[in-house]
Amino acid sequence: MLIFSVKGGIDIAIYHLSVKIFSRGKGASAVAKAAYRAAECITSEYDGKTSDYTRKGGVIHKEILLPGNAPKEYLDRAVLWNAVEKSERYKTAQLAREIEIALPKELSAEQNLQLVREYVQNNFVEVGMCADLCIHDKGDGNPHAHVMLTLRSLDESGKWLPKSHTVDGIKMPTNDWSNRANCEIWRENWSNAVNAFLEQNNIAERVDNRSYERQGVEQIPTVHLGVAAHQMERRGIQTERGNINRKAEITNKELKQLKARIRKCKDWIYSQPIENAPRMVEVISRIADGKNLNTQWAKIADLKTQAKVLLFLQNNSITDVHQLANKVTEINEKYYDVSKEIKAADRRIEALSKHLFHYDNYKNNKAVYDEFVGLKPKKQEAFYAKHAEKIGDYLTAKTYLDGVMNGRTKIPVHRWKSELETLTIERISLAERLYSLKDDVRNVEVLRKGVEGVMREEQQRDGVVRIKGGER
Repeated sequence: MLIFSVKGGIDIAIYHLSVKIFSRGKGASAVAKAAYRAAECITSEYDGKTSDYTRKGGVIHKEILLPGNAPKEYLDRAVLWNAVEKSERYKTAQLAREIEIALPKELSAEQNLQLVREYVQNNFVEVGMCADLCIHDKGDGNPHAHVMLTLRSLDESGKWLPKSHTVDGIKMPTNDWSNRANCEIWRENWSNAVNAFLEQNNIAERVDNRSYERQGVEQIPTVHLGVAAHQMERRGIQTERGNINRKAEITNKELKQLKARIRKCKDWIYSQPIENAPRMVEVISRIADGKNLNTQWAKIADLKTQAKVLLFLQNNSITDVHQLANKVTEINEKYYDVSKEIKAADRRIEALSKHLFHYDNYKNNKAVYDEFVGLKPKKQEAFYAKHAEKIGDYLTAKTYLDGVMNGRTKIPVHRWKSELETLTIERISLAERLYSLKDDVRNVEVLRKGVEGVMREEQQRDGVVRIKGGER
């Protein structure tokens, strides 16, 4: 987990919990998904296909967790998911739900197993779901868990119940597991479970399931790299998603630093005795003194600084500290405006980049997928083994785009590209506004030093006068 320090001294770790549905209508097989996550070889009784992932590495733990009314033979992964496939007759049937969870690196493997096992038991198994838990860790700093869950309830004898039933002529779901509100509950419960474990083990870091905006943290969110991009980045190859993260990290750092500098300027200027403060003419003279400048280059740099500060004062009609205080207030307000616009633009740029990334995968791999589904079943297995990555990329992209389109049929790729181009130009303009604010803050900081210098000299002169006058 990457750690960010926020107000209050608590460290916030990046949070990841995603929920997805495996659907037969979108080419998914519960048996194949389970085999892949557990690195096993399982044959599907539904279509006769064998999924062999025994060479897959990184699976450090796997187990089945069952409610009390489930048949004990479901402790066998192949039996469980074949039973699920058999219970679904339709070609478009939803087969399973998957929860993918990032595990805290601060905990040991044993602690993470206990954490995720208790979470799965309390949130899913106790309400009647069968859970297939697999923990992956390749030693690359990304330990995570896959939890495949059944969608149908079981009756007291362990038989699958219908997904819905009719009450007074109204079709009602048999259980409420697909209620969208559950996702937020599961996410919050995971956050609470992790934080409780971290606290029990005297670890300072914490996770938060809320977005940065809801947390009140001024962070631009980074994006999940994915397996391929993560491996490329580790080899030193820059990726588009990696560049988005690097840009977000740089912007976050700049915003954080500028906010701290503005706060220092505000704290200083509001602590000044305005009525006795020197006028800006005196301050500029103090800046131009050139004391302790040992080289010609230092003197030239000092003259340039004086020119910039003088122009800043003239452009903003600042002649005294009171007016300077008003300018600092204005800078602070502009900072919040521009930081808000930058964060909104970057979030939208990230979303559009993600849309286009998946569209490219969808477009580039569609022909391979169409060829695959057009083959006879006997030839599909060999074809899939050769083109599994492209088929997987297509299905992932299609699932993502289906969610984005929300029932619409025409993908607005040209509008996305146009909006991204416009936002990229706007982002440059926003960056210029940010750098202009940084220049203003730098000028205020120089004026601060000048004011403090003049006031020190006045205090020293007052001290000399008092001594000459006989006062001690």
